[in-house]
Amino acid sequence: MLNVYEQVDSNKKKSVIVIIGFIVFVVLISWLLATVLDYGLFGVGLALIIAGLTSFFSYFWSDKIILKISGARPASRKKDFLFFTVVENLSMAAQISMPKLYLIEDSAMNAFATGRDPDHAVVCLTTGLLNKLNRTELEGVVGHELSHIKNYDIRLMSLVTVLVGVVTLLADWLLRSIRGRRGRKKDGGSLLIIAIVLSLLSPLIARLIKLAISRRREFLADAGSVMITRQPSGLITALEKLAADKEPLEAANKATAHLYIANPLKNVHQGIGWFASFFNTHPPIEKRIENLKRMT
Repeated sequence: MLNVYEQVDSNKKKSVIVIIGFIVFVVLISWLLATVLDYGLFGVGLALIIAGLTSFFSYFWSDKIILKISGARPASRKKDFLFFTVVENLSMAAQISMPKLYLIEDSAMNAFATGRDPDHAVVCLTTGLLNKLNRTELEGVVGHELSHIKNYDIRLMSLVTVLVGVVTLLADWLLRSIRGRRGRKKDGGSLLIIAIVLSLLSPLIARLIKLAISRRREFLADAGSVMITRQPSGLITALEKLAADKEPLEAANKATAHLYIANPLKNVHQGIGWFASFFNTHPPIEKRIENLKRMT
């Protein structure tokens, strides 16, 4: 049986392994592109730099973009006093700056954190979650989101988004270049065949890795919430209520779904049978509750 600290350490190691594997994957695609198309490493490097700069500027303003897309409004200390006091108290317990607070006017229950670092972070709840949870349950959810902030999950997911964008760009470039070679002398042999297959599969593989990282960070944030609040019962009962809530969040979409504490797209089916689990943005809530109950 793992205690809280062992659980956090285990999840951190797993996340590092996945990130390293993703970076190696991007490097291999870049090498293959340079080898098959004779572009040279300079051409590939230039593409990576352009993609990186574009993604960096998007990442820098990601919190404002996400809040705008979600239709969130700033929370009012006077009207949302419980929200403010819970976040103030737990921010001190977590030893981080108090994040900005936002609300989404929707009866569906959910929450997310965003921003580029703990000093530029945002915690956003739906009014449905704020109205349907008691203080202990709300502390469990807020602790989860503060753990995302404290552990730099918000920065990690931005990094992964950049990597996914780079892989998609390279795959698209590879496909266009291969189509441009039609009618020319055949060259490249087996490498060219591998390039075609990889160009078709790489965006899917990149998305699967992104979702895998998102799922692992949810387990880590659950453990972090227990470390901050010192009581797993609040998050356990909050997750049970989230599991029972079948209302989809209208403001959410596939681009932002991975940010939320629970999958907000209740009515979207992304696969069939066992294959569906590969496309889930979150681990099963039942599994998360089971892990929380094992913590000592």
